[in-house]
Amino acid sequence: MGAVMKAQIITDRQLWNTFIANSEGCNVTQTYEWGELMSSRAGEMLPIGVLNDEGELCAAMLIIISKAALLKATYFYAPRGPIIDNPETPAMDILLAFAKDEARKRHAFMLKIEPGVPHDDEAWLRALARRGFCKNPEARHLRHEWVLDLRPDEQKILAGMKKTWRYCVRLAGRKDVQIRHGSGPQDLHIFYTLLKTTSNRDTFFIYEESFYERLMTLYGERAKIMIAEYEGQPLAAALLVTHGRWCWYMYGASSNEHRDRMPNHLLQWTAFQWAKAQGCWYYNFRGIPDVLEEGDPMWGIYVFKSGFGGYAIRSLETQDLAYQPALYRLYRFLLSARDWYKKSQAEKRQRAVQQKKNVIKQQQQAAAGQSQQHETASAQPAVVQEEKVQAKATTSSTNERRG
Repeated sequence: MGAVMKAQIITDRQLWNTFIANSEGCNVTQTYEWGELMSSRAGEMLPIGVLNDEGELCAAMLIIISKAALLKATYFYAPRGPIIDNPETPAMDILLAFAKDEARKRHAFMLKIEPGVPHDDEAWLRALARRGFCKNPEARHLRHEWVLDLRPDEQKILAGMKKTWRYCVRLAGRKDVQIRHGSGPQDLHIFYTLLKTTSNRDTFFIYEESFYERLMTLYGERAKIMIAEYEGQPLAAALLVTHGRWCWYMYGASSNEHRDRMPNHLLQWTAFQWAKAQGCWYYNFRGIPDVLEEGDPMWGIYVFKSGFGGYAIRSLETQDLAYQPALYRLYRFLLSARDWYKKSQAEKRQRAVQQKKNVIKQQQQAAAGQSQQHETASAQPAVVQEEKVQAKATTSSTNERRG
């Protein structure tokens, strides 16, 4: 007789987090605290787990109940979930069936999942296709991430860096950059002030300060803010979170001053050391460009992260399971329409920029032409005068010969 399994909403934080920490697909966005953090914004979380007959978790999926802005309709979202060793087991069916029942109660029109498994995992792809999932090219969570193995000793980690990066780590120390561990509201505010500066400079979205304050409260000792300073002036900061054998570089920030002192390089090196001390085996820098091509807006981020050594991991494409097919078709149509509009607007802006460049080039050419004409006109009187002088000299010479 097979083992008896049942699904339910898990309220035991420790049971949940222990399972996530020990799973191959361990991810910060499937921890109990992440659900609490996101539910404070979205409204509700659903930590659904499958228990075996011994009361042990064998599958889990943290769902964030979200709203599709295009439709103002409810849907379920599992960032880097579900967590299950083998998607072909009955536990997967039990998990999905329970999620569907909960979706019916809340009128959710789809389940969106982004499992933290390799992008080419055929077992997962087959298992999801068989259960009715379809690929969605629009990802909510960046699929491409950069990871550093922390298990080697510090000298080997340093040796794995690019030569320039090792130099910059040491240079920051020689230029009196100090790294300290932040604590309390004042250091959180320093981090947030630097984050706002970075957001304004690099034009990306950030939450309000209370979001990061709640994150630090929820994760407690597993969260750390590190601040790089020069003569007491904050230059850069990083917010880290650990769970199980992993440490995530959640958010980074830097000022516009003293960048030549390379504070970010020393900050990362100190973060590696802290993560190792917490027993972590892996340091996840998080997002890098989906396609590694120079010119991508995130190319500079990739260059910085990859300089410390490590490797890229690429997760499965986003997968959707439609609970209400008609509404889901409308959702995909609106996504396509929005993407077309964004692309057309980007092309329009690009044409406008090119036209402006052409106008400037024409103006420069016209100005250069006018300048050349002016120089030619200015030179003409001098030429005429020179010709008169030469003519006079010739006449005088002739008269002298005649005399």
